[in-house]
Amino acid sequence: MSKKSRKKSSKTPSGSPTAAKKSAKTRASTQTRSAKTQRTPARKSAATIAKAGSHKAASKQLKSSKSASSPAAAKLGLKSGLAEGQKAPAFRLPRDGGDVVTLADYAGRKLVLFFYPRADTPGCTREAIDFTRLAGAFAAAGTAVLGISADPLRAQEKFRDKHKLGVPLISDETHEMLEAYGAWGEKSMYGKSFLGILRTTVLVGTDGKVARIWRNVRVDGHADEVLEAARSL
Repeated sequence: MSKKSRKKSSKTPSGSPTAAKKSAKTRASTQTRSAKTQRTPARKSAATIAKAGSHKAASKQLKSSKSASSPAAAKLGLKSGLAEGQKAPAFRLPRDGGDVVTLADYAGRKLVLFFYPRADTPGCTREAIDFTRLAGAFAAAGTAVLGISADPLRAQEKFRDKHKLGVPLISDETHEMLEAYGAWGEKSMYGKSFLGILRTTVLVGTDGKVARIWRNVRVDGHADEVLEAARSL
């Protein structure tokens, strides 16, 4: 080997510092690119998951909104469309004392149905006492009077005995009659909404049709107003 070849070869051996430095630099660059390649899918994966979660939440809200606007939900939250002039919905329910009462029992007679939220509460007590006080006058006008709530029979009977009530009290624990007559719907108290009995009174004429409907009843003077309406039929 010539001196020139040996001199050139000695400057660039495979184990020289220059080669080691280049090799280290190449490995570092490769590792950096590899790390970037690994991190990028992770960022995309996180974004994809977040997007999927957001889409799922939006779908859930949409389903919830559709469910709330369904006919069944509307029926639970809204009162019946019963209107004056329509035929009174039929019913068959137990009353205080254990008997069963039906609409057919009053065919050809005028009938007052007063729906009250709960037995033995202040407003309901005053209302029931007022209708009892006027029971004779209603009878003279050819009109029967029934009180209806969702209380069980035992509660109705205690209510009757405690206040010496003289009108039959019907128990509608399934809310079927209450819903049919528009006396069941959404209420609010202390900022909270719930379903319950809406204080309502319905006057049925001798033809079996609804003659008058009073909604959101104010107890004071109400029984007297209903009596006048019954007399005028």
